Amino acid sequence: MAKVKICGITRPEEIAYGNAYQPDYIGFVFARSRRQVSLQKAQELRRQLDSRIQAVGVFVDEEFQKVVEAVETGAIQMIQLHGQEDEAYLKALRRRTSVPIIKALAVNSSLDIQKANESSGDYVLLDYRKPGSGRSFDWELLKGMTRAYFLAGGICSDNIEEALGLPGLLALDISSGVEKDGKKDESLIRDCIRRIRNDER
Repeated sequence: MAKVKICGITRPEEIAYGNAYQPDYIGFVFARSRRQVSLQKAQELRRQLDSRIQAVGVFVDEEFQKVVEAVETGAIQMIQLHGQEDEAYLKALRRRTSVPIIKALAVNSSLDIQKANESSGDYVLLDYRKPGSGRSFDWELLKGMTRAYFLAGGICSDNIEEALGLPGLLALDISSGVEKDGKKDESLIRDCIRRIRNDER
């Protein structure tokens, strides 16, 4: 069954939506964006989150110690790296933390698919070249994937059924597809999660 990640959580109301509809993961964005949260805010929101839902921290070329701090303070249970972090960076994180690492890659060509297959990340996430834009890359390229993956980029109720049919899919990562006026919307979250889980039953 495909898992669900709702990314870009910023408000207590959105934590409540997660607790109600139980995605497998929620994401706190620490990188500069309109969905950015501080470590203190993430800690506050995490304390309100149902323990069955895993909190993922999204970073872009962040200072190493700040990523470690987010883990050590209990704000997050998984690390998602969305920048140019190299293998040495991942190895250093593993020496300091024991949480899973998701390495995100922008997909423009089959070369990017090859890089994803070869990544040492515990998981890989495949996204459009401009994360958070609500746009998708060419899913035909996914035929070259040889490992399971998180899929991001323009996922919404209109294309969930198509996405669920993709080979090797591990999880759908949804952000702008469950927003209205730039904020997470309860009805859209409920609809997307039900579509994903009903399709699998």
